Amino acid sequence: MPDQPQSGPVVEVVGTNATGAALILCEHAAHDIPARYAGLGLTPEAAISHAAWDPGARNLALHLVQCLDGTLIASRVSRLVYDCNRPPEAASAMPEKSELIDVPGNTGLTGAQRTERAESVYHPFCNAVTAAIDAREARAQPTALITVHSFTPVYYGVRRETEIGILHDDDTALADAMLKGAEKLPHRVIHRNRPYGPEDGVTHSLQRHGLAHGLPNVMIEVRNDLLQTPEDIARIGDELCAMIAPAIIHLGLQEQGTSHA
Repeated sequence: MPDQPQSGPVVEVVGTNATGAALILCEHAAHDIPARYAGLGLTPEAAISHAAWDPGARNLALHLVQCLDGTLIASRVSRLVYDCNRPPEAASAMPEKSELIDVPGNTGLTGAQRTERAESVYHPFCNAVTAAIDAREARAQPTALITVHSFTPVYYGVRRETEIGILHDDDTALADAMLKGAEKLPHRVIHRNRPYGPEDGVTHSLQRHGLAHGLPNVMIEVRNDLLQTPEDIARIGDELCAMIAPAIIHLGLQEQGTSHA
């Protein structure tokens, strides 16, 4: 790792002095629920299920940080408390139900309760991202914004074929460049804007932290059955690095020969 995690209670930051272009976000890195929310009324199983976080995503993001000499900003709070990839006005920022799982602690939240969640979880995360972008701009360091997620193999009873999803909003440049490299991975099922796309409301971070700052940006989704062990994570991480590093060079964010992959 470039350095050790430096964090407050709800945000983890790794690689503040990284020299690579990759600024990696992991909004669903943890399933922790602060005690004041009384477990949101969830069963123990639901509280650690894929509804509560993205299994494997944080470790995958850390692998990318290492191979790309990048910076990681990760939320340490369950997305059922607040989903940092959603704006405060979105119902899905604090969902009353996630797939088949009811979230009693999110039912009938008042405006004050929703504001408290946003102030406690969302704004610190966004402030950490903005601080990292500002610091990179101050030292004239090129930046590509990459968000890292995992998804469940079966959703509402339907098996998903996609193994790796490369998602984008209006700016397709980084996604296009990565998808050109997908030919290096003929054994993988790689799709554009699947299993989700902008129409599903999943590109908030790309919009707020990427598009708004004029940064090339992409969202990576990996099916979580491919991230079960450290060996799995290293394998997928290396494959993603083989797509990301040339894409960053192609966009002129890093010179040929300086790749860390």
